[in-house]
Amino acid sequence: MAKTAFITGAGGEVGFTLVHDLKKRGYRIIASSLHDLEPELKKNVDEFYAINISDKKSLSGVFEKHNFDVIFHLASILSTGGEKNPELAIEANTIGSINMLELAAEQTLKRKKSVIFIFPSTIAAYGLPDLATKKRAGSVKEGEFSHPITIYGVTKIFTENLGVYFSEHYRLLDNLSESERIDFRCVKYPGLLSPDTLPSGGTSDYGSEMIHNAVQGKDFECFVRPDTKIPFMAMEDAVRAIITLSETPKNKLKHRVYNISGFSVSAEEIAKEVISLFPGTKITYQSHGTRQGIVDSWPEDIDDSKAKEDWGWEPKYTFKKTFEEYLLPKIKERYKVK
Repeated sequence: MAKTAFITGAGGEVGFTLVHDLKKRGYRIIASSLHDLEPELKKNVDEFYAINISDKKSLSGVFEKHNFDVIFHLASILSTGGEKNPELAIEANTIGSINMLELAAEQTLKRKKSVIFIFPSTIAAYGLPDLATKKRAGSVKEGEFSHPITIYGVTKIFTENLGVYFSEHYRLLDNLSESERIDFRCVKYPGLLSPDTLPSGGTSDYGSEMIHNAVQGKDFECFVRPDTKIPFMAMEDAVRAIITLSETPKNKLKHRVYNISGFSVSAEEIAKEVISLFPGTKITYQSHGTRQGIVDSWPEDIDDSKAKEDWGWEPKYTFKKTFEEYLLPKIKERYKVK
């Protein structure tokens, strides 16, 4: 029997690649998003629901119709969008996640078979207090600097903690067995670089925006300083990571939350690489106070040794390989550029 996967936020950047990769692996895919999916994506989905996950009644209907082996809970309002409307971010990211965890827990308890619940958190769940600390911190480990400054980061770390509770301590007085609780597994993503979808409001999107604009012959004004440095990762690696984590035997996992990373680079290093690929491209810098402050609160690098040790995590794409062998050919094809 094929495994059944439920993907929330399937129309987003991660969802796009995840749907295609799970389809190739023979999964039965149930997907949801606020809006209808593009036809090219929708044809790879077995059933689709245009619902708001903060509406528990609508979401319950999906759980009543399907039994899930694994849930990929991707739906969220990103950091920039969240600061424009914090109340909406709380509703989508927190209430929606509570609904997902509660319904997954109910299904697990009813079937006495753990639903694997994959939750992508991000470096936005970290909060470095100042640039001096950021420089001094080096590779940040899971659990360090856990006081984010954005509502997006706050909702991410809240769901991390809530997921651990549902996996390890849910209904303590009932003494539930391991098979009666969900199996929550979380990755903390760095900034993600995708050729397949347009940047959608993430504060780390300046990396993707540079090359998307350059391919189209457009100049780009970067909203962070040239020395701004955070970790990044190719989208293909990001999706491979959560699939690998979901398929890893439970007895190999010593933790619930894992950092994963690809490479750490500055905005200036990205710009130089883009200009080398598209000579004549003009990239300037105009630091946006608020967005700059958000990125400055994220670590320059993260320690992903636990993921490497427990489930063999290893990125396929280096910095140059990401741009020259992954982003460049696919973005050229997208914009029909030779």
